[in-house]
Amino acid sequence: MELKELLRNIEIVKFIGIKDRIVNNVTNNSSLIKSNDLFIAIDGNTIDGHLFINDAIDNGSKNIVCKKIPDKIYNHVTYIIVRNTREAYSKICSNYFKNPSKKLSLIGITGTNGKTTTATLLYKLFHLHGYKVGLLSTNKILIDDKEFKTDLTTPDSYKLNYYLNEMVNTKVEYCFMEVSSHSIDQERISNLDYKLGVFTNISHDHLNYHKTFKNYIYTKKKFFDSLSKHSYSLINIDDKNSGVMVQNTQSNIKTFSLKKLSDYNLKIIENNIEGLIVQLNDKLVHTQITGKFNAYNLIAVYAVSDILGLDPSKSIELLSKIKPVEGRFQVISKNGITGIIDFAHTPDAIEKVLVSVKDYVKSDGMIITVVGCGGGRDKEKRNKMGNVLSELSDLTIFTSDNPRNEDPNQIIEDMLMGVDNKKIKKVKTITDREDAIKYAVSISKVNDILLILGKGHEKYQIVGDKKIEFSDSEVLKNYLKIAV
Repeated sequence: MELKELLRNIEIVKFIGIKDRIVNNVTNNSSLIKSNDLFIAIDGNTIDGHLFINDAIDNGSKNIVCKKIPDKIYNHVTYIIVRNTREAYSKICSNYFKNPSKKLSLIGITGTNGKTTTATLLYKLFHLHGYKVGLLSTNKILIDDKEFKTDLTTPDSYKLNYYLNEMVNTKVEYCFMEVSSHSIDQERISNLDYKLGVFTNISHDHLNYHKTFKNYIYTKKKFFDSLSKHSYSLINIDDKNSGVMVQNTQSNIKTFSLKKLSDYNLKIIENNIEGLIVQLNDKLVHTQITGKFNAYNLIAVYAVSDILGLDPSKSIELLSKIKPVEGRFQVISKNGITGIIDFAHTPDAIEKVLVSVKDYVKSDGMIITVVGCGGGRDKEKRNKMGNVLSELSDLTIFTSDNPRNEDPNQIIEDMLMGVDNKKIKKVKTITDREDAIKYAVSISKVNDILLILGKGHEKYQIVGDKKIEFSDSEVLKNYLKIAV
């Protein structure tokens, strides 16, 4: 692509060198540079890409985008100085793939909890409606029926636009995408054209990154600030911070609620382990989706389909056919013992799961919970999680959950700090996660519910810098004697 096309709509502070160039590819990784590639030097949170400009040039780059003029200038290299290299990288990647987000309907879902479930249920619903659809989620990336693995909730700008371009080439009409707070703050989604943005909820999470809850809220808000007047915002007005999200948006605002008068309302008629029966606006729907908290995801999914013009009667009919999302309140039962795998890893999400589970426990049954906290992440939530678990679970087993470079025993100690002395007998610690699940199964009786929280769909444990193969669902099935 011509350099001038790549730089379309980029605010350039200074240009040094030849403007008439052909660029082969774009990257922010100097080690991936090949001849005539463009290198963007991003000043990251831990590493400054400007330190690798000379490496990029040595590897064949003749085009450098950076925030400051390097000490050494080469005559054969073009330097493009910009104020914000993150934003420039995002826009350049969109330009490189010819702005694919403008060629399909892109729907972004953001919030602390519910992003994966909402995005995945939307993918399934629109697929059942007969559309070609795409999914960019924590669990997986899907282009129609073709699956790709993912490590991030929201991929980096290059991969984002690459997958969106692949969707355009595959004639995908709708793409449903999780939008993480990290991706907003790091401007990975800058220059993407959203048809609709969904706000699920917000509670304490990622404070290791955002430092304060206010910063976290206002980062999420930026997503809705960026929406155009031609787009829609769909907002959960039961969340006390919902008004902040859209106070400066140009988009057309639609609302959903279980408690207040809104554009889209839902009432839970019956809540059982087989699925929710709900009244959606004035329609009755028997679903296979369990858990009270999932009612919000269901109403959001229906609202999106309605805003985008799908037949509401058919959407109601198809919602009853959709199965739960892997690792999201996933029920696995055997011999009278009910196990539930869920990704809940914040105090708010864990409380919602436990409150939902209480509806399913018989008078002679117990809630036994296996849970840990991730290492290298928000430490403030650990004692809060410990408090919630000791209050609402009959027995909680604190264990490991991606300890990374922290001592898992210290993480457990941090969780124990939130447990009231009167509740300490309701808590047991088993550092090895498989041993914790094995023990929980061994003490479970008929009518008990065994909750395994925190990892959901993940197929690994992160210990140090290594990913070790591990799946909560497979371990649970093994000890329940269910064939994997």
